[in-house]
Amino acid sequence: MDSVRLLDGGLAVDDRGSVSFVNGFGFEGVKRFYAVANHRQGFIRAWHGHRREAKYVYVSQGSALVCAVKVDDWENPSPGLPIERFVLSAAKPSVLFIPAGYANGFMSLSADAQLLFFSTSTVEESRGDDIRFDARFWDPWQIIER
Repeated sequence: MDSVRLLDGGLAVDDRGSVSFVNGFGFEGVKRFYAVANHRQGFIRAWHGHRREAKYVYVSQGSALVCAVKVDDWENPSPGLPIERFVLSAAKPSVLFIPAGYANGFMSLSADAQLLFFSTSTVEESRGDDIRFDARFWDPWQIIER
């Protein structure tokens, strides 16, 4: 897969409780995972890019705005690149696939937001493929009231 893709899940509720699921997600190629939580709502962690590493993102608690940008030039990226925006929520289970060649970031929409990242690289592999950009180099973080 070479484009960002959202894998929809579901929620089953009965008299025993609930089960959240994303049955279309498999762990093929995943080598590690990590959980990220910010100290407050509205906090931004961005931009983190990889030439070779792909990621899957799942919100296990709360909600977050997750964004991705296909980087055109790793040394001097264009600030006007298209930004893909996704609101992920534990209330509507889904997994977001971010392929290699993209930078990603997120903003907590709720104070309790917790995100799980599943990576296709080990920590050692990722260290040599870790490119950082300023959090507002691409700035999709404004919430538009409707």
